[in-house]
Amino acid sequence: MLPCKRPAALLSLAVLLTSLTACTNTPSAKNLEESLAADPRLQNNSTIIGEATQKETQPGQKQPTVQLPADFPKEIPLYTNATLQEVKPATGSENKVSTRWLSSDPSNFITSFYRSQLQDNNWQILQQPADDIGTFEARRSNLLLNVSIQAQSVTNAAPNQPQTATNLVIDYVPNSSEAQSPPNNNIPQPGDSQFIGPTAPTNTATQPNNTSNNQTTAATTPTSEEFSDLNKTPQELRQHIQDLTALGILSIEPQTTKTNSNPTTQFEPNKIIPRRIYARWLVAANNAMYANNPAKQIRLASESTQPAFSDVSKTDPDFPVIQGLAEAGLIPSPLSGDATTVLFRPDAPLTREQLILWKVPLDTRQALPNANLDAVKQTWGFQDVGKIDPKALRAVLADFQNAEQSNIRRIFGYTTLFQPKKPVTRAEAAAALWYFGTPGEGVSAVDALKLKRSPT
Repeated sequence: MLPCKRPAALLSLAVLLTSLTACTNTPSAKNLEESLAADPRLQNNSTIIGEATQKETQPGQKQPTVQLPADFPKEIPLYTNATLQEVKPATGSENKVSTRWLSSDPSNFITSFYRSQLQDNNWQILQQPADDIGTFEARRSNLLLNVSIQAQSVTNAAPNQPQTATNLVIDYVPNSSEAQSPPNNNIPQPGDSQFIGPTAPTNTATQPNNTSNNQTTAATTPTSEEFSDLNKTPQELRQHIQDLTALGILSIEPQTTKTNSNPTTQFEPNKIIPRRIYARWLVAANNAMYANNPAKQIRLASESTQPAFSDVSKTDPDFPVIQGLAEAGLIPSPLSGDATTVLFRPDAPLTREQLILWKVPLDTRQALPNANLDAVKQTWGFQDVGKIDPKALRAVLADFQNAEQSNIRRIFGYTTLFQPKKPVTRAEAAAALWYFGTPGEGVSAVDALKLKRSPT
């Protein structure tokens, strides 16, 4: 039946076309033509066919690209895979320039980048993140830098935008800032607001019984009441800082702010302490504790000594201290047989295991015991004992034998996690120096203060 219907359909179509041709000018033909014509709105409304999208992408319609300030310091490292989002210039009330960036890379990548860049390019790191997110605070010459790294989730991201991102904020105070006035070098000098100790902190070692205590305390050491931020110190460590300050260990230079012309002193207890500062405090504290016992004092190195570390030259203000610790065998160096330890990294953050490794030999005054992972885990019960450097294991085990006078217990209290690579704060470092020796055969800062104040 189907083959028979095809000729009929073709015949009907031919008749229809013939009718339309013949009746072109009739009203019915015009109505049919109008019904089949294209909608005129499609010609007048470009949004229907996407011309609006084309207009938005024309060169004249693009959003302007955010540009860095023309005087942006070249020494500030910039993460390559980050896009500048916003720039806030310095204002009259705030001399800080703020830039905001966005990167699709994980936060740990960016944190690792800035940690290595700041260390390798002679920045003095004042603070750095303990984990993958947080804030770097660094200084170089007369430039103060803050780099804040925060991971964020992009919940309303476009289809071609990653669902996770890292927000990066770089703040800096321009070189012309009146608030920053250190000398033009990478190392804080006496008189610099960041200088937190004498370059020769062991005057008591060379003249233990001939120095006027009253003159020394009044000239170089503020009392604990002068610390405007002492309330930020953990309560358990506050008394240790007060005692060490009165002893002259933690000498702080006055800081003058723009809003307050009166000089104030800040201890900044929660800031990360660099290795050079802890070395300076360590020698100063040891020699002050044993001011009447030269045999237990650490001798400073002379300028004629061959440097043990390639990054601490004879011109470094802390060379006598750092070199003296190396020559005494109290820190790892080529002199102690650590041929690979050719760098001291003076401005790198001090870690917990380094603090214990340097301090415990001054407590025991003898060779450290042999140690292994099992021995340390059985004594301390640390869950992360496998992360401790083998060199520090012996010091950690020896510190356990000091019972309640152990540095770990005094600084960190009870803990089952040692976190050996975690940076140490200034308050924690000071607490380690409050006591030297073993139980019953040691000396505290309180004992040293009594000796210092007693008539000679």
